[in-house]
Amino acid sequence: MEWLLLITTLPGQAGTLRLRLWRQLKGLGAANLRDGVYLLPHREGLRPHLVALADELLAAEGSAWLLDIPPQTAETEQAWRGFFDRSEAYREWRAGLVALAGSFPQMAETEARRLMRQARKELTVIAATDFFPTDPLDNARQALADVERRLIGQYSPDEPKPITGLLPRLEVREYQGRLWATRARLWVDRVASAWLIRRFIDRSATFLWLTDVNACPVDAVGFDFNGAAFTHVENRVTFETLLASFGLDADAGLLRLGAMVHALDLEDGATPEGRGFEAVLGGARKRHADDDRLLEEMSTVLDSLYVFFQSGESG
Repeated sequence: MEWLLLITTLPGQAGTLRLRLWRQLKGLGAANLRDGVYLLPHREGLRPHLVALADELLAAEGSAWLLDIPPQTAETEQAWRGFFDRSEAYREWRAGLVALAGSFPQMAETEARRLMRQARKELTVIAATDFFPTDPLDNARQALADVERRLIGQYSPDEPKPITGLLPRLEVREYQGRLWATRARLWVDRVASAWLIRRFIDRSATFLWLTDVNACPVDAVGFDFNGAAFTHVENRVTFETLLASFGLDADAGLLRLGAMVHALDLEDGATPEGRGFEAVLGGARKRHADDDRLLEEMSTVLDSLYVFFQSGESG
């Protein structure tokens, strides 16, 4: 394969520039062959970063040469690939993941989810510079999936499993004054869905918080549990299922709220607004054992987020 070689010299007393150069090259995954000499495989997207670094060095009166290196002998190729072995990084990451999983029983849900997002981000960073991935990356991804299942089992044992199928378009007028039921001790998807129901679908809705979903009354409209009328459908969380079912998915504010709920519920790249919402919800759950009080308090937060998202602003 082809390679990229960056050869640099820095002007004297350039400590800040040296540190910045080192951090950027480390972030790219470059191998430091010797002082000022850095090697990378010739992969799409890497060259522009190296060109920008070279330009910065030249502007600071240093020097930089970016060379294209052709394929080498099998022995040299093997040796160079060895510079990019990420096995130790995966081992360290996995040790931290095991420690995190062992702490779940003593940890608040909000903190556990935050640390899981951090672990996922750390794995993404390692994988981005694993130019020759083998079993360690596959094993790390499997370990992450296993611990995520443990997290769900610890904090959301009744989390619904996605179903497949088309979503029929429903009429809001047929769902007025209904009793709606979901799992007790509301979390992100359930509290947002209850807010959506009361604000946009059934303003006279009453709610039943179930400690046993099998005891759901036959006349209640269930949501966010296995077998419920509204639940996870393919890649949609319950909030998104409700949006699509009642034709509310043309509202930009609700769509952005849905994306926030989706990211938090599926641990899929939460935004700053989402992390803030999760923190407020975690605190409110500690203050209110009663889910009616919890919904009342979080509805004010969701009202404000909806207006913010509807305006098209970003954090």
